[in-house]
Amino acid sequence: MMQPLTRISSRAVYLPEPNIDTDALFPARYLLLMERKGLGEYLFRDRRFLADGTPIAGFPLDAADAQGAQIIIGGPGFGCGSSREQAVWALYEYGIRCVLAPDFGDIFANNCAKNGLLASRMPASMIEALGAAAQAGETFDIDIEARQIRAGAITTALNVADNVRAALLNGWDDTDIILAEDGEHIAAFERLHRQRQPWLFEQTP
Repeated sequence: MMQPLTRISSRAVYLPEPNIDTDALFPARYLLLMERKGLGEYLFRDRRFLADGTPIAGFPLDAADAQGAQIIIGGPGFGCGSSREQAVWALYEYGIRCVLAPDFGDIFANNCAKNGLLASRMPASMIEALGAAAQAGETFDIDIEARQIRAGAITTALNVADNVRAALLNGWDDTDIILAEDGEHIAAFERLHRQRQPWLFEQTP
């Protein structure tokens, strides 16, 4: 069970560069790190720090007015590249809860949905408008239940599939989704299995 995600109210960071891939999000040399806790430290590591750990000035995520931002407004192809789930874990552990972009790497988008992070495809023209709102310092209010985004003078529909919306609102992981969609069929199968092969379920005194 994950933490339900119903609403996000936050500043946003605009990263319009196309094809920001999973290696940029989470460099391959850290792939042996399998614990989620602390992975936010490695998000965009090579764009934020030199090899000796010295911060690189000017990366938008590190700007003073971006601290605490939970939303990224991305360019086309955000999250393309490899299937590494750590890219999503790093975003989540850093505090990002939503990425809006014209399109995503398909596996990245699926990994987001499985880990409580909203990845929503929006028209390129709307992404540009939302990016301008982010740069202007507007607060974004994203209502997942109502499927709505508000940022300054902008009010627009949030694109989120029904199954992803349900998973986010309920905090469902993969197992929870299976039980929600097919729980009755699973229970019926188990009942029939017990009837046909009861000796498999006999309790030892």
